[in-house]
Amino acid sequence: MNSSGTAAGLGLLSAASWGGSDFIGGLGSRRAPALLVVVSGHIVTLLILLAICLGTHLALPGRHDLLFSAVGGFEGALSLALFYRALAMGAMGLTAALTGLLTALVPVLYSLIHDGLPTLLTAIGLSVGLAAIWLITHSPEASGSKGKRAATPPAALLLGALAGLGFGTQLILFKIAAGGSLLWIMTAARAAGVAAMLLVLVVIPPKVPWRGFWLFGILAGALDTLGNLLYIQTTRFGRLDVAAMICSLYPAGTILLAALVLREWPTRRQFAGIALALAAVVLLSI
Repeated sequence: MNSSGTAAGLGLLSAASWGGSDFIGGLGSRRAPALLVVVSGHIVTLLILLAICLGTHLALPGRHDLLFSAVGGFEGALSLALFYRALAMGAMGLTAALTGLLTALVPVLYSLIHDGLPTLLTAIGLSVGLAAIWLITHSPEASGSKGKRAATPPAALLLGALAGLGFGTQLILFKIAAGGSLLWIMTAARAAGVAAMLLVLVVIPPKVPWRGFWLFGILAGALDTLGNLLYIQTTRFGRLDVAAMICSLYPAGTILLAALVLREWPTRRQFAGIALALAAVVLLSI
């Protein structure tokens, strides 16, 4: 298998892991505050990663790799808090779509500047992937009391855009840190992410009882960690824009799991997006 095919395969596995993490985290968020679900998973996976790294005496990577991974973990956790806040403001279809689009677009633009223009086939694959993300994540807004579609608050769009920029920046930072030990890179990112989330919880503590989130958090955190590790490995096999685009198709996995487990069937728009996502993966793997 060529490097593009390897990157596509690893990217799909990463997207599947992230999609599964979001699905389980979404289930947990129906029972407890979303941030508690996420931070519990981050704490447990951090302890597991530390135990593996220290128990196997893995050599520490350079300070450069540890620094960029830690910064990525910290700002990514803050971006997640912004994203949840944006979704809580009301109609979330456009907000989620904007966040998802920027998450993929930021590393694509960075790669165009850093790596130069891609081949024509890769450029078509990237364009198809962006269209797929928009179709998958953008659902019609909920109707208001008079039958009109509820407008997305400007503040929600702003926070969603900031979250997307943050997520996209995290993908870039993880790529920059990809030269070091995978497990230590992820450990540094998790440690910084836990610190950021605990800071958010101290400043804005949830007003509901703190219970019923550990199991969902651990499962979601484990899948998210696996997805991150696979993404970082994917970036080692080629261009950042290709790796980021394929991995950013993870909402398709969440939607398919919701259909299979909860019988929450995708809309025709989302089915079209999933079809485009498959086409994008094929184009980017050639």
